[in-house]
Amino acid sequence: MSPMGDVRSSSRGRIIVFGIMFWYPLAGVTYQFLHYLLGLRALGYDVWYVEDSARWVYDPDLNDLTPDASSNVRTVAPVLDRFGFGDRWVFRGAYEGGRCYGLDEAQLSDLYRTADAFLNVTGAQELRDDHLRIPRRIYVQSDPFADQVKVAIGDAGTIETLDAHDTHFTFGESIGTPLCDLPAIRYTWLPTRQPVAIELWANDRQPDPGRYTTIATWQNTGKDVIWNGVRYQWTKDTEFRRFLELPELRPAAFELASDPPPDDRLALQSHGWHLADPARVSTRLDDYRKYIQGSRAEFTVSKEQVVKPRTGWFSDRSASYLAAGRPVVTHDTGFGAHLPTGLGLFAFSTMADILDAVDQIESDYAQNSAAAREIAAEYFGAEKVLSSLMQRAGL
Repeated sequence: MSPMGDVRSSSRGRIIVFGIMFWYPLAGVTYQFLHYLLGLRALGYDVWYVEDSARWVYDPDLNDLTPDASSNVRTVAPVLDRFGFGDRWVFRGAYEGGRCYGLDEAQLSDLYRTADAFLNVTGAQELRDDHLRIPRRIYVQSDPFADQVKVAIGDAGTIETLDAHDTHFTFGESIGTPLCDLPAIRYTWLPTRQPVAIELWANDRQPDPGRYTTIATWQNTGKDVIWNGVRYQWTKDTEFRRFLELPELRPAAFELASDPPPDDRLALQSHGWHLADPARVSTRLDDYRKYIQGSRAEFTVSKEQVVKPRTGWFSDRSASYLAAGRPVVTHDTGFGAHLPTGLGLFAFSTMADILDAVDQIESDYAQNSAAAREIAAEYFGAEKVLSSLMQRAGL
């Protein structure tokens, strides 16, 4: 019998979620796609997870790319099994010497032949003939800016990729509206946001007194974009440096799970920042969740590409903090047009905004914690977010 069995006959349709769990096997990324799988399954879809890429994978132990995906598979496959997807995934290294895990080649071809739709979440799956024969092809843009600018300047590769999809969603909820400065031509960008399986974040842990945390890659290179003669950065280090003095201005402890280079590490620590080992926090699913659940709140910054054009973008990690009942203080990207702010969730542009948010959280922590959970359930609950997405996609 086909590994697909006859589940499809009693479902709302066979849906493939394309993602990057195996390619980048850290806990935050795993949660991002696990939320999609759990939400779609709860809605009654026959859902499968697939990676079928010509890219070598990133091995955290090597801190480099490698064609050998076996270590990453050993990390991610047990997670999928734990949540009931043990026989509903496939990784194929579509490069010379690449192997197929989960399903075999014939079974993967059968899955493509019988699928009703795919969600290309983050847009990381390059499309080939087998993919293009799937009737519905949905692009879910997690990081706005680069695609919109490349389309505006006529980048042929980006246009070809987006043309291969019939519906386009973005986490930049203000794109295509007067609120956002980004060009939105050629495509209708439908607003969506990261779904969160709220039940995974149920939290009875007592927060560490005063510890505001976040988990972040300190510096990214090679992703800056020039638009209308202005360079827009895709990195967080420059934004964190704007607020180095924060721990000196309030008694709360501020901690980054990040690995800055020595000069930046010294600058952070000299201003009172605590640094946690990002490998310890991010490698295992449960450690990542416990770190968020045990924090008092999140303080974080966002990259210039989502802040400066007022995209309305919101972080999937911050949504998980909210679901754990942890208030969030984060960079103002314009998300206040779509999400309630001022209790449980605070947007900032200046140091004064941050200090005011911390004061409000500490003045009534219980109320802000409860508000954070309510925002997560109402605005990020996986079934609500994905029901809306699938309905608007005609599925």
